[in-house]
Amino acid sequence: MKNFVIKGALMIVGVLFVLTLPFSFYVVGPNEYAALFEFGKIVSVTDTPGIKYKLPTVNTVRIISKRLHLYDIPRSGVITKDKKSMISDNYVTWRVIDPVKYIQTLNAVEARARERIEAAVYNAVKNVISSMTQDEVIEARGGKLSTKIAEDSNSDIGMYGIAIVQTEMKAIDLPDDNKSAVYERMISERQNIAASYTAEGNSEAQKIRNRTDREAAIKAAEAEEKAAVLIAEGEAQYMKILQGAYDTPEKAEFYNFLRSLDALKKSLKGNGEKIIILDKNSSLGKILNAN
Repeated sequence: MKNFVIKGALMIVGVLFVLTLPFSFYVVGPNEYAALFEFGKIVSVTDTPGIKYKLPTVNTVRIISKRLHLYDIPRSGVITKDKKSMISDNYVTWRVIDPVKYIQTLNAVEARARERIEAAVYNAVKNVISSMTQDEVIEARGGKLSTKIAEDSNSDIGMYGIAIVQTEMKAIDLPDDNKSAVYERMISERQNIAASYTAEGNSEAQKIRNRTDREAAIKAAEAEEKAAVLIAEGEAQYMKILQGAYDTPEKAEFYNFLRSLDALKKSLKGNGEKIIILDKNSSLGKILNAN
């Protein structure tokens, strides 16, 4: 009888083991957190992939994705520092970074997380845009504006165990009713700025040209002065050489003879008959009447 009871008990334990065996293990994927509960209380969290063991009926497991989520936030109106209306259209990427806080505050419900993200991003956009003028907002569209919004958004949602990885502004635009007027005003302002820069550039260019012309005139005058000095020195040297070459009466007479021939040669140039009237006592007269 005793052996029968023991066998019966072992059989019941075996059956229970077989029945609970499928519920004693759980799998953690490569992009997942696994929170292990014991009677409703979190006792451990793991993100190491693999097969894990738990006690059936005692432990329960909550699997939470840690992949990157994309959320397209609805368009919203904001007011700039100079009281101008604008329309903001953003999307964010976010993920769970603290599964314990995520479970405790949002019960790991993704819809609730999106609600908190939407509110945080809207507040961040409103605060950032309200600190800037409309022109500053339009000029800052892109990375600078998106980075600031992401920083402000994360300061509001850290308590929920989630983090915004990236905020991108699809559009930060003007309401349709005043878009054309604002863009025309901005174009006019940019044209005025461009004209101012052009005038400053032309003024500076004229100063450079004037300075260059003045320097060129000074250098040309200096060069002419030096040339005149060199010519004068050359002529003086030439006269000195001539004086040395014809320093006797015979040489001087020969020099005068050559000069007379040169003068006669020059006077006979050109077409047609030439008549030369000379004083018989002149150097040329004496030469021509030598016979």
